[in-house]
Amino acid sequence: MEMPLETLNHLFSQAVERFSTKRALLRFKEGDSWQELSYPEVAKQVRNTAIGLKKLGVKRQEPIAILSTNRPQWLIADFACLSLGCPVVPIYPTLTPEQIGYILNDAKAVAVFLAGPIQYEKAQAVKDGVSTLRHIIAFDQPSYAPEMLTIEALGRMGRDAEKEFPEYQEESQQVGPDDLATIIYTSGTTGAPKGVMLTHGNLVSNVLGAKAVLPVDVHDVCLSLLPLSHGFERTAGHFVMVHAGVTINYAEDMDSIGRNILEVKPTVMLGVPRLYEKMYANILHRALSGNVFRKRIFLWARRIGETWAEKTLNGEKVPLHLKARYRVAVRMVFKILQEKTGGRIRYFISGGAPLSPDIALFFYAAGLPILEGYGLTETSPVISVNPLDGVKLGTVGKALPGIEINIAADGEILVRGPCVMKGYLNHPEKTSEAIDVEGWFHTGDIGELDEDGYLRITDRKKDLIITAGGKNIAPQPIENQAKANPFILNAVLIGDRRKFPVLLVVPNTDALGDWAGARKLQFDNANELMQIPEVASKTEREAMLALRDLADYERPKKILIVEEDFSIERGELTPTLKVKRRVVEEHYREQINQLFEET
Repeated sequence: MEMPLETLNHLFSQAVERFSTKRALLRFKEGDSWQELSYPEVAKQVRNTAIGLKKLGVKRQEPIAILSTNRPQWLIADFACLSLGCPVVPIYPTLTPEQIGYILNDAKAVAVFLAGPIQYEKAQAVKDGVSTLRHIIAFDQPSYAPEMLTIEALGRMGRDAEKEFPEYQEESQQVGPDDLATIIYTSGTTGAPKGVMLTHGNLVSNVLGAKAVLPVDVHDVCLSLLPLSHGFERTAGHFVMVHAGVTINYAEDMDSIGRNILEVKPTVMLGVPRLYEKMYANILHRALSGNVFRKRIFLWARRIGETWAEKTLNGEKVPLHLKARYRVAVRMVFKILQEKTGGRIRYFISGGAPLSPDIALFFYAAGLPILEGYGLTETSPVISVNPLDGVKLGTVGKALPGIEINIAADGEILVRGPCVMKGYLNHPEKTSEAIDVEGWFHTGDIGELDEDGYLRITDRKKDLIITAGGKNIAPQPIENQAKANPFILNAVLIGDRRKFPVLLVVPNTDALGDWAGARKLQFDNANELMQIPEVASKTEREAMLALRDLADYERPKKILIVEEDFSIERGELTPTLKVKRRVVEEHYREQINQLFEET
């Protein structure tokens, strides 16, 4: 009889049993070919790694960190630590040594798994300052530090010591739903990171809730590209996929995604809005930079497709003439786009930040639906998601089974349910601020529920702009509207306590270069391009055109062209690509102030 699914250890052991004959759980690129690992092979490596950790003296409840990009060893180390009752502390590889040292110290990590010389150097730089850290273990074969213990050697140690620890299997199943499974440090847009404590029960409830809404099964193939240190990828792209028997393919890196999609031909993919924005911008650039005939065909197909999509999504009857035209649009345009994503995509999933409804509408029309969802690290993380058979664009869907959503008097979204975290590590006062006495978690987001229970996010409570005249402006929908324009790559609205808002715009130099070239304007690089007055004026006009339907107080009165896109390295983006608005404002304070002085 199958045991109740209460912990991630139960989840893994049941998946191994159910899918023991499935060819591949994990696939990864090695050289020019894709390698595979089956469920039984992964289970054996998990067991050996866990016993190897016991041999090193690691004890139950001792936290272990993982500092690496996505790879099979990430999953193996994760489930090995969980089986020992050791909380896993995922760390973004993009963090600085100082940030990594803070997390290791705050969590009291006893070991860290890592990969590559850059992460090794970071660990070496902070290890003497982390009193609890006893072991550094490499996922790869480290020519940069040949003496370092590898996960492969750790696995051999565990295999050889198996008879010393006959209690391992029984102990792994004794880990309970209330036991701590992971400590995930928030990559918030403000303040120092806090360690979010999630239990096995928190995560399992979220896996089961997500699985009940998202149709995935043993026939699906997923391309994993978001970092596993991201709660969204870890739950939806890792635990859910293992539970459902989906084959997980690890993308080589962000620059290889286009090639990997064509190689893997995924049926399901998770991404953040920035990924879909870039895909949309590339599609528009290629279509609009072609000859006149190609451009007209694309614009016609987009118009027909979006009209068909709007009627379909609204439950209206689609006229026969529109159906016929849509079939032609699919054959002439949308089929090509589908083939560029491997030809098998059933749906994308988007989370982490609001997605532009215009972009979502286009992808739906193209037969590549994006299911937008919502969640936070503190809620394991998924709170709501659009079901495939009931998409409402502009919303983040309905609450998962077992989760309650309430809207406070000031518009803040409150959440209650088994997915809500145990609390913030070492910060009981902040835990009390976030979770009230009735168990409601205060998300810090502003939103509303419609009559069908679909949630619409307005903005972050802390991001709301209040002008000097007292007008409240939600910046994210405005920024998304601007980014839907093919000439704009990125945008940030600034204006808190100012007379009016201004928009910082990162231009799409590829699209602008084609526009300038068609007008015989001379330039040798992107920097020279943006120095051409006509190009700068074109960028400003396009930004204003994209926002022409806003209320007067919402519409930016000035545009600041920022030639370099915002980056994680300069601290302007979180590791999950959310804009740190206040950092951006500080970096461009002088230019912003000048805009206001000119009025």
